[in-house]
Amino acid sequence: MTNIDPTVNEVEGKVVIVTGAASGIGRAIAELLHTRGAKVVAEDIDPTVQEMARDGLVPFVADVTRDGSAERAVGIATEAFGRLDVLVNNAGRILYKPLVEMTREDWNWQMETNLTGAFLHSREAMKAMMPNKAGAIINIASYASYFAFPGISAYTASKGALAQLTRTQALEAIEHGIRVNAIGVGDVVTNLLNHFMEDGRGFLAEHGRKAPIGRAADPLEIAEIVAFLASDRASFIVGSVVMADGGMSVPVG
Repeated sequence: MTNIDPTVNEVEGKVVIVTGAASGIGRAIAELLHTRGAKVVAEDIDPTVQEMARDGLVPFVADVTRDGSAERAVGIATEAFGRLDVLVNNAGRILYKPLVEMTREDWNWQMETNLTGAFLHSREAMKAMMPNKAGAIINIASYASYFAFPGISAYTASKGALAQLTRTQALEAIEHGIRVNAIGVGDVVTNLLNHFMEDGRGFLAEHGRKAPIGRAADPLEIAEIVAFLASDRASFIVGSVVMADGGMSVPVG
């Protein structure tokens, strides 16, 4: 999938925050939702997120783990566009290292971004959504939320916890009209591994061939699911982890 269909307008008029928006899945989400009529705050620690600036799309350079970042992101959304309707917790990090070689800094580097950043942003977004009795929070989880893989213990632990955060917050939020869900993402061709691997995109593409579908995903395919979960068409989906992994999580007899 390479083309955004501008005729679909399920998020038209909604105000959205997307974390980790400078590249990969996050950029695909921000651009798809914006094309379909949403007003978007695109947050990322990478200053290149500023290149995304355009009418109705406001970039915000911040570290999702830092105190105050979530409050400021919500503030930008409400100041620029009047309210907040949707939060997409996409920012994530991964490091391949055996548990016995992992430092506390390695562990925290992943847990704070993948889990604590989502907690902080979900908390502040929910506060902003509650007066309106409506909203949607979408967490980008993983098939690693449920399945273990050697070498990525912090990543699997953080994504497993993110699935549980999704379910727990969903139960607390639904009485306020706010739906919280997650997507169990499989291999997607992005730059996620490039910080420690020469050809991270190639690795992900090759690993994706192990899925029953026989390939990795394009980021836009995940963005399409986010658009659906953010829309009123998904009004009865609460506390779910929607698997989008090409069949990797399907038990094989």
